[in-house]
Amino acid sequence: MAKEIPYKIYLEENEMPDSWYNVRADMKNKPAPLLNPGTHQPMTAAELGGVFCDDLVAQELDDTTAYIPIPDEIRSFYRMYRPSPLVRAYCLEEKLQTPAKIYYKFEGNNTSGSHKLNSAIAQAYYAKKQGLKGVTTETGAGQWGTALSMACAYLGLDCKVFMVKVSYEQKPFRREVMRTYGASVTPSPSPDTAIGRRILAEHPGTTGSLGCAISEAVEAATTNEGYRYVLGSVLNQVLLHQSVIGLETKAALDKYGIKPDIIIGCAGGGSNLGGLISPFMGEKLRGEADYQIIAIEPASCPSFTRGRFAYDFADTGMICPLAKMYTLGSNFIPSPNHAGGLRYHGMSPILSQLYHDGLMEARSVEQTSVFKAAEQFARVEGILPAPESAHAIRAAIDEAIKCKETGEEKTIVFGLTGTGYFDMVAYEKFHNGEMSDYIPTDEELEASFAKLPKVD
Repeated sequence: MAKEIPYKIYLEENEMPDSWYNVRADMKNKPAPLLNPGTHQPMTAAELGGVFCDDLVAQELDDTTAYIPIPDEIRSFYRMYRPSPLVRAYCLEEKLQTPAKIYYKFEGNNTSGSHKLNSAIAQAYYAKKQGLKGVTTETGAGQWGTALSMACAYLGLDCKVFMVKVSYEQKPFRREVMRTYGASVTPSPSPDTAIGRRILAEHPGTTGSLGCAISEAVEAATTNEGYRYVLGSVLNQVLLHQSVIGLETKAALDKYGIKPDIIIGCAGGGSNLGGLISPFMGEKLRGEADYQIIAIEPASCPSFTRGRFAYDFADTGMICPLAKMYTLGSNFIPSPNHAGGLRYHGMSPILSQLYHDGLMEARSVEQTSVFKAAEQFARVEGILPAPESAHAIRAAIDEAIKCKETGEEKTIVFGLTGTGYFDMVAYEKFHNGEMSDYIPTDEELEASFAKLPKVD
C-alpha cells in the first residue's frame, strides 16, 4: 500500500548528502574550458588561482570526479538549516483543480532567505582554510551578498560586496542585512574602481548589471593582498555546491516512491537550477530515467531563449576569463525590472552545454505574469516568494493547468529558491499597476552580439 504523502517531506540529519554531485562526470560533451582573455588558451590552475581560492579552482576544473566529499565543517553549518523541506502543494493543486501533483523544494528557511547559503559557506570555508583575509563578490537582488556576508561573519572573514545599483536602491533592507553581518556594500558601477569609473563614463546614469558588479569585485580582489573573488552562480564549482538541493529532493521523493515527470527551475546564472536538476540530469545522461527539465528566465534578460551559444566575457569590464555559454553579450544592460538575480547576461557553461545538446528546454516569461503567479501562490500556500522563484511558480502553474485541460496526472517539481520579504517595492509596483513588461528588441540584441569576442 502506497504511503500517504505528507505536506512536508523532511529528511533526517543523517540522510543529508555527505558528498556533492558533479554532473560533468556524466556529461558526454563536457562544458568548454574557460579561456584566457588575452591568449584564448584554456585557463590553467595557476592563472585561476590569482582570482579564486585554490581548492575552488580544483573543483572548477574537475570534469571527471562524480562525487566530491563535503568537509565536516561545512556539513556542520548545513545542519543549521538543512535538510530543507520538500513540500506537496496540496492547496495550490486544489485551487487550480488540477490532477497534477505539485511539489516544491523550499530553500528559504534560513536567515539569508535563499539557496545561496549552500555555496556561500563552502566558498568562505575554502578561503578561510587558505588563510585569506577576506573575499569580494557581486550581488544582484542581494540574496548572494546576504548569504556570503552571513558565511563570512560565521568564519571571521572580511566581505566586500558590489551590489547592482538598481537593486541597491530598490532593496535597501537586503543591503542592511549584509551590513548587519559586517559586510561593506557598494552600489555598482561605482567610482571606487577603475573599471567602475570606465563603465560610468561609457554608460552615464546606468542602473548597473551583474556583469558590471563582477568586474568591480574582481578588480577589488586582485588589487588587495589577501583577498580572492567568489561568485554566487554560473561557475562549475557553484553548481557543484548547490547539488545538495537536488540530492535532497531526489532522496525525499525516493522515500515515498515518487518519480517526477517535470522539473522546473528559474534561471539567471544557473546556480539553483543546476543544483536542483543535477541528480535527475545524471540519471538522464546515464540512460537510467527521463525527465522533462525546464529552465524559466525573464523575457527582459533571455539568455537561453534569445542568446548566442558562444565564448563571451563573464563580466562587462572584460577582465574575467572567457566562458562558452548562452549569452546576450557582456555589454548587454538589462532593463531595471524586478527579476532580481536573473539579470545576468550569460548562463552557466554546464547548463548551456546541456541545453545546446537538447537535454533540457527553456522558456521566457514577462514580469507581470510572474507576479500574478507569485501572488496566487502566496494566497494559497502561505509563502511570499522571491521574484526569481516566482518565475518557476509561473511555469509550474502553467503546466498544472495543461494537465487539467488534458486530464494527465503528471508530477511536477519546482525550486522555490527563497522568500520575497525584501522585495516589497516590486510587489508594491505590481499592485499599483506601475510594473511594465520590457522586452529587448532584436536590434538591441544584435548590437550586443556584434561585440562578442572573436574566438577561433
